[in-house]
Amino acid sequence: MLSLMRLRDRVLPLAAAGIPAVGAGLSSTASNASAQKVYAQGAVSSNWSGYVVTSKSGQSFSSVSASWVQPTVNPSFSTSESSSAFWVGIGGASSQSQALEQVGTEADVVNGQIEYRAWYEVVPSPQQPLDIAINPGDHISAKVTVNGTNVTLSLTDDTTGQTQTKTLQVANPDTSSAEWIAEAPAAQTPAGYAIVPLADFGKATFTDATATAGGHTGTIGDGAWNVTRVDLGSSTSGSALAGSSDGTSFSVGYSPGYSYPDPGYQYYVYF
Repeated sequence: MLSLMRLRDRVLPLAAAGIPAVGAGLSSTASNASAQKVYAQGAVSSNWSGYVVTSKSGQSFSSVSASWVQPTVNPSFSTSESSSAFWVGIGGASSQSQALEQVGTEADVVNGQIEYRAWYEVVPSPQQPLDIAINPGDHISAKVTVNGTNVTLSLTDDTTGQTQTKTLQVANPDTSSAEWIAEAPAAQTPAGYAIVPLADFGKATFTDATATAGGHTGTIGDGAWNVTRVDLGSSTSGSALAGSSDGTSFSVGYSPGYSYPDPGYQYYVYF
């Protein structure tokens, strides 16, 4: 089994390469009507793909949630040691961040065999397993809640009815952002942690995506948020491209590889 962990800071090094940090210079329109067009900043990450939001008024996030169907990984198009993870989280999208609170599922390809599992992690502590059996095609619901120093991480397999909740005391949780992410995790190697090749998961669709900040609950496209679409790109082991969101849902698709967009690329996303 791979010894995996999340790399919370992989979006931010791109700021040094000319791509604005998450949440910088974004603007959006209100999302209380259908088919609103939102101006979303784009960023490319070494291992994240999905959406990140920050509060325009600087409010702290107290919860984030979403659902997804656990994708079936294709070992024929994945390397013998590869992985793909799907999660929701709060924090970790700032160059000053030292924390990230997240919960999700994962598919690891080990010697050509696939292992599905559930986990939670509160950075800088290591990833921990959840006692829930995950199968491809299962409908998953996940939520992270932060109340002061109390962090609650919940994951439910709606298909089997299994559910687990962990409540932890965290000295300094980061509440500056909310995320819905597909990820190529990292594994311990003799040289340290390195990003694992991305397993071919086909497509993952996040639904019912909401976040709460300052008592206000909204979808990804809510007018109270700055919106950033993040693509995992230019990897010899595969890439993941985040698709347009309708405000509450979006899809992330696996690709064998693609080139980076221009730095600071931008999207019009319909919410």
